[in-house]
Amino acid sequence: MIRVLVVDDSAMVRKALTDELGKFNDIEVVGTAVDPYIARDRILELKPDVLTLDIEMPRMDGLTFLEKLMAHHPMPVVVVSSLTTERADMALRALHLGAVAVVAKPSRYSAPDVRRELVTALRTAANTNVEKRVTANGDKGPTTTLAPLLRTTHKILAIGSSTGGTVAVEALVRALPPDAPGTVIVQHIPGGFSASFANRLNDVCAMEVREAKDMDRVVPGVILVAPGGWHMVLTKSGAEYMVRIKDGPLVHFQKPAVDILFQSVAKTAGANAIGVILTGMGSDGAKGLLAMRECGSLTIAQDEATSLVFGMPKEAIQLNAACEVLALNDIAPRVLKYVQDTADTTTAVASGSK
Repeated sequence: MIRVLVVDDSAMVRKALTDELGKFNDIEVVGTAVDPYIARDRILELKPDVLTLDIEMPRMDGLTFLEKLMAHHPMPVVVVSSLTTERADMALRALHLGAVAVVAKPSRYSAPDVRRELVTALRTAANTNVEKRVTANGDKGPTTTLAPLLRTTHKILAIGSSTGGTVAVEALVRALPPDAPGTVIVQHIPGGFSASFANRLNDVCAMEVREAKDMDRVVPGVILVAPGGWHMVLTKSGAEYMVRIKDGPLVHFQKPAVDILFQSVAKTAGANAIGVILTGMGSDGAKGLLAMRECGSLTIAQDEATSLVFGMPKEAIQLNAACEVLALNDIAPRVLKYVQDTADTTTAVASGSK
């Protein structure tokens, strides 16, 4: 039984969450709180397994409370908020402060997939070791000396991630130099949040990062993030790689889906690609990563020790889809070494050297 404490200043929202979660046999709402001060006392009194937390509350905002909670009493937190574009930056900040997931507030009019997302997030959070969370902020995040210019015109780096991925992706791409291979990313993220996620990455990365648009070219020094609510595939026109943004059914309950991207990268780029699967719940991306490996790509799975949720990487490893299993901070250096080694080999062959 997952014991949940609901923290929200709205009585209507507290009742809606309690009613929704009461429909599931493995979840029990053990209490509610109208603000962080009351929540602090209820946490000590009720010892919940997971906290649901609103961002905007009186007396102390949710982000300040989350930061204090993770510093002094770390526990799994799912942010439940109105997912508006204006709040996207705050929600992403919550993920970097340690929240396991951000989901939309359900109501009596909510679609079934909104309720499913909330329950999935709570189940994931209950099985998450929050102290394993990777810090990717500017003060404590990993740093890598920028590599010399790389000959990467025809290389593609494809990254897939889910729960815990906003932090893991940032840690990885921050370590890439400004001329690293053209990179495409699928992060399971609500619609409307992907632009803010891309903007945050752009602020801290040496590469240019933006939310992908249909027909965007994939070129060295640029990272394209799949827009929430749309699938992204890699295609090719002549010698140029580009992405197509497409609608379609959910895959592994996700849109965008990692498998959709990875399958297209396998078909389009093959041995000229590198696939990386990071922390996340479920199996999305495992079969796509296997397709990439079978087409000659270097494929990498994040290891269990550094994964917030060892679901997607584990599934890929069990399928023998990963050529290598690496700690998060070792992935970027391995990608850069591989790109440099293959560039050197290509140059040697072209010049007739042995």
